[in-house]
Amino acid sequence: MKSAVIVFPGSNCDRDMQVALARITGTPPVMVWHRETDLPRVDLIAVPGGFSYGDYLRSGAMAAHSPAMTEVRKRAAAGVAVLGVCNGFQILTEAGLLPGVLMRNASLRFICRDVYLRVEDSRAPFTTRYRTGQVIRIPIAHADGNFFADAETLKRIEGEGQVAFRYCDPNGEVTAAANPNGSLGNIAGIRNRAGNVLGMMPHPERLADQLLSGIDGRAMFEGLSEALG
Repeated sequence: MKSAVIVFPGSNCDRDMQVALARITGTPPVMVWHRETDLPRVDLIAVPGGFSYGDYLRSGAMAAHSPAMTEVRKRAAAGVAVLGVCNGFQILTEAGLLPGVLMRNASLRFICRDVYLRVEDSRAPFTTRYRTGQVIRIPIAHADGNFFADAETLKRIEGEGQVAFRYCDPNGEVTAAANPNGSLGNIAGIRNRAGNVLGMMPHPERLADQLLSGIDGRAMFEGLSEALG
């Protein structure tokens, strides 16, 4: 599987994504500076976490207008897989590739800890290595992870099965106590209608090697490699 990682000024998880993709797929990704407009032919485009443009204006708002994102939109429309993690999720919503917005955490505090997620959809290439209903542990690190959408949009997202992950407790129960940021419906990650674009706030690349204290995120990259390789 060939992949690319878009790098913005302020990205701080591009290296994490690069290492995870290289080790698990066997092919190092191409690192693409956000000013580039000529992306290589790849099977997966990753938009990593961090603080693009210092999170000025709104998280991801400025990065969504970077030259590289014009090509990312075109590739996504053509069916190329796009994965946005944390700030990458914010960028994908700001770029119109995913519905909804990511607002300030309900606590108004930056949160950095492990959370539990329930896999809601195992049909998309990002989640084929997980089982629907499976509980996994993945770290978060964000101040603006509170997913919000208007009632009509939320109804469509839920009705069309676009929710990929929800925050839950270790037993898989979706509760208010298990919601770290106030996201509607405990939503931690969503995909587009076609299933080739996924955005999520938790960081699977940070738990993809046993040396990092767990491998619950590894299955995402293994599934992508199998589906797209």
